[in-house]
Amino acid sequence: MTERVVIIGNGMAGARLATELHAHGGDRKVTVLGAEPHRAYNRIMLSTLLAGRIGEADVELAEAAGHGTDLRTGVPVTGIDRVGRAVRTVDGDRIGYDHLVLATGSRAAVPPLPGLDSGELPHRVVPFRTLDDCRRILAVADGARSALVLGGGLLGLEAARGLATRGLATTVVHPTGHLMERQLDPAAGAVLAGTLAGLGVRIQLAVPATGVAADSAGVRLELADGRSLHADLLVLSCGVRPDTALAAEAGLVVRRGVVVDDRLRTNDRRISAIGDCAEHDGVLTGLVAPAWAQARVLAEVLSGADPLARYRPRPSVTRLKAAGIDLAAMGDATDGGPGEELTFTDPTRGTYARLRIHDERLTGAILLGDNPAVGTVIQLFDRGQPVPADRRSLLLGRASGAAVAAPAASPALMPDAATVCQCNNVTKGALVTCWRAGARSVDAVLAATRAGTGCGGCRDAVAGIVDWLSQADSVEVTR
Repeated sequence: MTERVVIIGNGMAGARLATELHAHGGDRKVTVLGAEPHRAYNRIMLSTLLAGRIGEADVELAEAAGHGTDLRTGVPVTGIDRVGRAVRTVDGDRIGYDHLVLATGSRAAVPPLPGLDSGELPHRVVPFRTLDDCRRILAVADGARSALVLGGGLLGLEAARGLATRGLATTVVHPTGHLMERQLDPAAGAVLAGTLAGLGVRIQLAVPATGVAADSAGVRLELADGRSLHADLLVLSCGVRPDTALAAEAGLVVRRGVVVDDRLRTNDRRISAIGDCAEHDGVLTGLVAPAWAQARVLAEVLSGADPLARYRPRPSVTRLKAAGIDLAAMGDATDGGPGEELTFTDPTRGTYARLRIHDERLTGAILLGDNPAVGTVIQLFDRGQPVPADRRSLLLGRASGAAVAAPAASPALMPDAATVCQCNNVTKGALVTCWRAGARSVDAVLAATRAGTGCGGCRDAVAGIVDWLSQADSVEVTR
């Protein structure tokens, strides 16, 4: 009997799960129901689209939902019948399932300010979350001279840098005392603010917004200190909220997200949840790498390839993707605790580094600005390997220790187990194997391994390894 798997959500998690299930084969019908009217796209590349560095075609996920999958876009699900094992769609369809997967993602949070109605925002006020949001921002920005971004987190700063790149006078308004307070300490936030100022982005810190007024002439943002800021466009980047409405209405256990166990199962064993909407061990993901890892585990469980597969979260690394800014943050670098702490600051050059080391392992790091050791630091943190005796090589990016200089000097000296693509957990060894199996171009290696299809931050590293392989094997590489 053909098993019916229904996936609610055609975002990065839902589309990846459909592809993983297709790869496992078997007698199974997979139906994907996407509320958005588009094919699956890479949401974290929207800031690059906003900056004008890529086009819409470049954000579409080539693997989408897998061949043979029944993909229905622009079809929101309105309810779940757990007893009858079926979902209801907005167009009146009733679709039965043997196993249901919630990959409903999250929605942009709209702050409860006078002048803002989350149900219908003014034309010049746009959240930054979806492809349609990006299109609206670009439409308003066309011909605009100025923009405000409410929220100085990761996404808000990427949006601000993108708008500034397009020539708009851009100001970020953030209610706390420093930028990206979840990932950075105050010193790093101050250096980052200086770097952004040099790139044309003004920063207003420690000042909450108290109201918004918008009309055909522009937007006015009222601040708690009595000032008003005026612009042609206001972008909201005030965080996201897991989309758990369907799960809650169906009686599933919901806290901050839909609660799942190690096999991504909810309290109903015929329903699973992955991605931004899922809460595993009290933690929400919000990042692409864990969402894709969850999709991989769930595909193994549902296909029978490994019914006992378990999701085990890995340490995450946050990268800021904005032209002129190189930032990596990981672990608990901002918290106190046992062990060593090393810092270096050079605001003039926009450089900041902070490392936390306990029992000879990195427990956290912040690297802002040009630091040649950033790749090595990420590898050490990701794999839990011992740090070199000379910590300066990591802190300052100076090749003062052979143990650290080696991986950066040549791919030949990089261990095969070194992770090159964090989003898809692709190692150097996997890239080499792919090359020797016949993938003779950067694009071919990227397509075969999925490296570079997440945040895109590893593409230069992959290109460097492919170049090295082409020279070592005396084969010309194409791009």
